[in-house]
Amino acid sequence: MVFLFHQLHKPALYPNDLWRKNVKHNKLTTKNHSPPTSWDDVAAWYDGWMGQQGGEYHRQVAIPALLNLLEAEAGESVLDIGAGQGVLAPYLQDAGMVYVGVEASPKLVQRARKRHRQARFVQGDARALAGVQGIERAGFDTAVFLLSIQDMDPLNTVLQNAAWALKPGGRLVILMTHPCFRIPRQSGWGWDEQRKLRFRRIDRYLTTLHVPLRPNRHGKRHRTKSFHRPLQAYINGLAECGLLVERVQEIPVQDVAQLANGRLKADKRASAEIPLFLGLRARKVE
Repeated sequence: MVFLFHQLHKPALYPNDLWRKNVKHNKLTTKNHSPPTSWDDVAAWYDGWMGQQGGEYHRQVAIPALLNLLEAEAGESVLDIGAGQGVLAPYLQDAGMVYVGVEASPKLVQRARKRHRQARFVQGDARALAGVQGIERAGFDTAVFLLSIQDMDPLNTVLQNAAWALKPGGRLVILMTHPCFRIPRQSGWGWDEQRKLRFRRIDRYLTTLHVPLRPNRHGKRHRTKSFHRPLQAYINGLAECGLLVERVQEIPVQDVAQLANGRLKADKRASAEIPLFLGLRARKVE
């Protein structure tokens, strides 16, 4: 199965290292930042690829998995962090939720508002939600990251802000590419000719990595960035923010034939056994 890592990520809220040196770790900032985002350069490409309802992986794997973890209830308020051009909005609104999407890229916010006119989108930095107009402390029943958290840094600041926005007892759902098996530029598929076995090769895992990604757009190369961390960074980071993990789901693609390489039995088996996505649901301690 060919895995295009950058196509599975949502737009970054703050991929630019220029902002990292100005952020104080483990402290909520109240200033209204408007961080530069390299996703502005690829907004048109990303919006065209995603369309109204999301790409194939989103529609058939990622979004159903997130909804399953979320267990949405009508009337609940939900904050979509890293909303991009708003692909998740209609799914959550159809479930009866009161939706707000926050996104750093001005161009993607504009596209989200045009595509999903019944939803509310605000521009803002997820490291400083207190400075985003209309987002209040303990103002949401739920918060979600759909394929966005691995484009965000520093992680603990992001999680602190998500916890700040949640009501006591509120739920946080993260759906991301599996950090144990899908490491940009440090993992891939291999073939054992003797055993006729498709395997997953992992070159590095425990090291935190900042990985430049360069989607093609009209023949030009524009850089975005992804941040790899080991699984313990997410679990421990959530706990430090008073968000206790209550459910974990590892998601393969065995039920979606067109997303797996069906030419070899070994490929289909590998796709079914080695998860593509990881889902976490945590609850804010009351």
